[in-house]
Amino acid sequence: MKKFGGLSTWIFIALFIGIGVGYALNVSYPAPIQKSKKEALEQLAKELSAQPTPTADELAAIVSNDSISENEKYDAALACINKSKNASSELSKYQKSIDVSESQNVTLKKILEMLSIFTDIFLRLIKMIIAPLVLATLVAGVAKLGDMKTVGRIGGKTMLWFVSASFISLLLGALLVNLYQPGKSLQVPLPPEAMESGIDKAALTLKGFVVHIVPSSVIESMATNEILQIVIFALFFGTATAALGKKGEIIVRAMDALGHVMLRITSMVMYVAPFAVFAAMTSVVAKKGISVLSSYALFIGEFYSGLFLLWIILLFVAFLIVGKRVVQLTARIKAPLLLAFSTASSEAAYPKLLEELERFGCRNRIVSFVLPLGYSFNLDGSMMYMTFASLFIAQSYGIDLSWADQAAMLLTLMVTSKGIAGVPRASLVVIAGTLATFGIPEAGLLLLLGVDHILDMGRSATNVVGNAVAAVAVNRWEEKNYNPEEEKD
Repeated sequence: MKKFGGLSTWIFIALFIGIGVGYALNVSYPAPIQKSKKEALEQLAKELSAQPTPTADELAAIVSNDSISENEKYDAALACINKSKNASSELSKYQKSIDVSESQNVTLKKILEMLSIFTDIFLRLIKMIIAPLVLATLVAGVAKLGDMKTVGRIGGKTMLWFVSASFISLLLGALLVNLYQPGKSLQVPLPPEAMESGIDKAALTLKGFVVHIVPSSVIESMATNEILQIVIFALFFGTATAALGKKGEIIVRAMDALGHVMLRITSMVMYVAPFAVFAAMTSVVAKKGISVLSSYALFIGEFYSGLFLLWIILLFVAFLIVGKRVVQLTARIKAPLLLAFSTASSEAAYPKLLEELERFGCRNRIVSFVLPLGYSFNLDGSMMYMTFASLFIAQSYGIDLSWADQAAMLLTLMVTSKGIAGVPRASLVVIAGTLATFGIPEAGLLLLLGVDHILDMGRSATNVVGNAVAAVAVNRWEEKNYNPEEEKD
């Protein structure tokens, strides 16, 4: 790949070709015209006259009730169908007639399903690498640290950075959403307040988090890519290995070798990255098109401007730490950053980020310790999104939160967001729980679901920048404690 340009170059090319092809597909295969609620109710009325049943009679009474609004009729009819959903085949007919969700062109759907093979294979290959890579590098790194005192010192500095960066990210999101007021300018119909968002809030308990981080089986943790559980096991394993002294050296060497093997595999997997990026971007643009961007353009632009400002803050801090070498750092993390952006997955960038930070000059024992923790506790882009999105939804429903309420929300997010490692759609899960806590309609999340992937691309890239700067900062703070003998393989 280097013969014809670096990985970053090929990802850039794939990114722009994917946007072009996606737009062409979106124009060539437009989605069927979406029904209005009025049209859906008219179609339902026709279906009801064909075969009278108890459910049909109840639906007919709802449709013919002129004392309620069209929206109320629609919601009541939908609730009646969902309540009665059993083995009856007639209900699927009624459900289809009242469905107003935006459908996708059948041909386009088949094309995107084929393209998704590249993205799915790439992400599965990355997941295949992550668990053994985290285990090997962290065990070797902790064992080289030598004792619990050193682990505690580095761990304390790392967590201090994480808490500070998280607070700044949350605060920045709150300040910007109050400045921009995106919820008051959004020209999109609001979902009914009683409507369910479909986002599970069950993962947000202190007990659940504390119990979850302790693995019952490291094999199970690796099989499911539970990074935080692998980190806990690796900390114990590495500390115990260090305590063995010379007897543990064979394990350290084996883990070092395993880490290098996984990084070599990473280099091989990266040949698939441009294809995955092309497929991912084609899919996003083909599905969303320009219409969703036009409706949410201001909101998306304001959010991305906030992410850009956060980048400036993080890189300025990096400049204070490493000086002009921040330019070299930015060049090094370009490829993992593009991977995270185009695939909307911070996880996809982990192996490459680890490799590039070591090439930048960060010591292996520091990077292998900070990065796994960062992927659980230092998701700066996601943190900013949580306050931005929560307050945006409140504004959309005309709910004015006092500064005291917003401060309480910020502290709530500060705590609950630390328990979401490995939770699917983690940011939305935390936001859903926060909305319920502050009396904001959870249905407001439906406003974001259509553009969440586009927003996730930006916050995933920001997470990469945040963790890269965190590793560089801790590495610099530990320079006075550096012993070259500890880094020897």
